[in-house]
Amino acid sequence: MPIPALTRAQEMLGEAAELNPGPWVDHSLFVAAAARALAEHLDPEQAYVYGLIHDIGRRAGVSDLRHIIDGYHYLMDQVFPQAARISMTHSFPLQDVDAGAGVWDCSPEEKALVASYLASVTYDEYDRLLQLCDALALSAGFCLLEKRFVDVVRRRGFNALALQKWEAWLELERSFSQAVGGSIYAHLPGVVHTTFGVSLRM
Repeated sequence: MPIPALTRAQEMLGEAAELNPGPWVDHSLFVAAAARALAEHLDPEQAYVYGLIHDIGRRAGVSDLRHIIDGYHYLMDQVFPQAARISMTHSFPLQDVDAGAGVWDCSPEEKALVASYLASVTYDEYDRLLQLCDALALSAGFCLLEKRFVDVVRRRGFNALALQKWEAWLELERSFSQAVGGSIYAHLPGVVHTTFGVSLRM
C-alpha cells in the first residue's frame, strides 16, 4: 500500500502546524526520529514518515482523543490507508478503545468506529514501533517511558486500564531493545537530559 513520500509527509506536517501550532509538532518530530533510530529491522524512512504524521489529526484544531479519528479520515481522504492505520493504532498499545488517555471528544458513533477498527486489525511491527515511540517523546526531546507515563497522567488523568497500558508499553520496550541488540535508550540522544533535566557526566 502506498505511503506518503518523505517530502509529502513533511509538507503535511508543515501545513498542520500552520493550522494548529503547538507542542504536538515538536513531539511529532521526535517520534519520527525515534522511529527511524529503532527501525533497524524495518524500513527506517517509512518509520520516520509514520512518526511525522501519526498525530496529523491535530491539524483540525485543539482536541483530545478526537485527533485519532480526524487523522484517520484525513489520511484516508489522501489515499494513504496504511498511514491512516497508524493514526488509529498509535495510542493503543493495549488494544482496547477504553485504554485511551484523555476524553473522547467525538460522537459515540465515532468512538465505536475506533473500537471496531482496533478489534479488526492484527498489530504489525510498524504499529508497535509507533506506539513505543509515541511514548518516548516529549515536545522537548526523548525521555524514559516512565517520565511520559507521569506526564500523560498529570494532564489527562488515570483510568482503569492505565496500568495494563503501561505494562504493554514496557513489553514493547523489551521487545525493541532485543531487536536493536541493547537498550533502546542508547539510540535516543539527550534522553538523560530531557528526563532528568541534567547532562550525563562521562
